[in-house]
Amino acid sequence: MGAATVSVNDSSFDTEVEKHKGVTLVDFWATWCGPCLMLAPTLDQLATEMTGKLKVVKIDVDESPDVAARFGITSIPCLILFKDGQEAGRVVGAQSKTQLKTWIEGKM
Repeated sequence: MGAATVSVNDSSFDTEVEKHKGVTLVDFWATWCGPCLMLAPTLDQLATEMTGKLKVVKIDVDESPDVAARFGITSIPCLILFKDGQEAGRVVGAQSKTQLKTWIEGKM
């Protein structure tokens, strides 16, 4: 995980995501997921480039099954964009940096 991303779990999700004012991108991932690992550097780059506009958090679905279940995560990587704590959109599967940035900016 890069310095610009924040790791959350079942107990910190509410504070870090649902109570956060602003735009938060949540990466639902797992250590065994190849596409998740391929996507990680892209998310780190976006977190750095969009500092002050976008908060990027990662949650391991194996370590935090309650949040994953609450949001109906059945495939990973799953990225959910939150705006002021409310879900604004989601994408499943690895995406290019350009695709993600366009998607995020369209939801902001």
